[in-house]
Amino acid sequence: MSAANPGFSRARSARMGQAASKAGVAVLSVVLLIWTLLPIYNIIRVSLQEKEEVLSTSVIPVAPSTHAFQVVFNQGFWLLKTFWSQMGNSFYIGVIVALLTLAIGTLTSFTISRMRIKNGWMLTHAALLTYVIPMSFLAIPFYGIMGKYGLTNNPIAVIAVEVTFATPYAIFIFQQYGASIPIELDEAARIDGASPWQIFYRIYLPLMAPALVAIGTYALLLSWNEYLYAFLLLSGGSVVTVPVALGKFLAGDEAPWNYLMAAAIVYAIPPLIIYYAFRRKMSGGLTMGGVKG
Repeated sequence: MSAANPGFSRARSARMGQAASKAGVAVLSVVLLIWTLLPIYNIIRVSLQEKEEVLSTSVIPVAPSTHAFQVVFNQGFWLLKTFWSQMGNSFYIGVIVALLTLAIGTLTSFTISRMRIKNGWMLTHAALLTYVIPMSFLAIPFYGIMGKYGLTNNPIAVIAVEVTFATPYAIFIFQQYGASIPIELDEAARIDGASPWQIFYRIYLPLMAPALVAIGTYALLLSWNEYLYAFLLLSGGSVVTVPVALGKFLAGDEAPWNYLMAAAIVYAIPPLIIYYAFRRKMSGGLTMGGVKG
C-alpha cells in the first residue's frame, strides 16, 4: 500500500492540474468573448434606442425600436441623404481595388515563379519591405502626389493607394501558393505549344482559385474599411464613401448616435456576407500560401 500511495497521489495531482487548467481556459475564454461582443452589443443597443434614450444608464433598451434603421434606409436625416450613393462609392472602390490587386499580384507572381526571371525574388522582398513604413506615415506624401496630378477628390486616388498597400501581400501569398502547383504542368503545356499567356490563363489561374478568393476578399475588405486616405483624398461631393460620411456625425453640435450606429450596422452587413460566403476558401488559400515555401 505504501508503494502505491505515491503513484495515486501523483495521478490525483495530475487530474486536479488538468481540471484547473480547463477551468482557467474556460474562464479566460468567457472573459475574451464578453470583451469582444460587448462593443457589438452596445452598437446594437444604441441603434434600437430613440435619441432621448441613448445617454441613459439602462443596459437593455427600455423601448426597442427600428426607427433608426428606417431613417437610414429612407435617408431621412440630413447627414444620410446620400447614404446609398455613398454605399455605391464604397462598393465601386472595393471591387476595383480587388480586381487590380488580383491582376497585378497574379501576373507578378507568375512572372517571378513560373517564368523564372533572374533575381525575381528581389522584387518580392522589395515589395514586402514597403510594410516596414506604417500606412499613416505615408498619408501626407500620398496626398501631395495626388494633388500634383490633380487626383484629389477622385476615387482613382483612393484606389491607387489601396492597391499599393494590398499588392505586396498578394504577391507574397500568390508566390507561396503557386509553389504547390507542379512546374511539370507548365513544361507539358509548352511542349504542346502553349504560350505563356495560355499557361497563365488556362493552368495557373484555375489552380490558384482558393488564393484568388482569399486575396480578393482581403483587398475588398481593406478598401471597404478605409477611412484615413478616403478622408484625405475625397474631400466631399458625390464621391464620398460611407466611413467618411459617418465621421461627419461627430463634427457637428448634434450627434444622433442611434442613426450613426444603425448606419454602421447596415454598412457592416455586406462584408459579413462576403466573409461568411467565402470563409472556407479564404482560410484554405491563406493557410496554403502561408506554409508553402
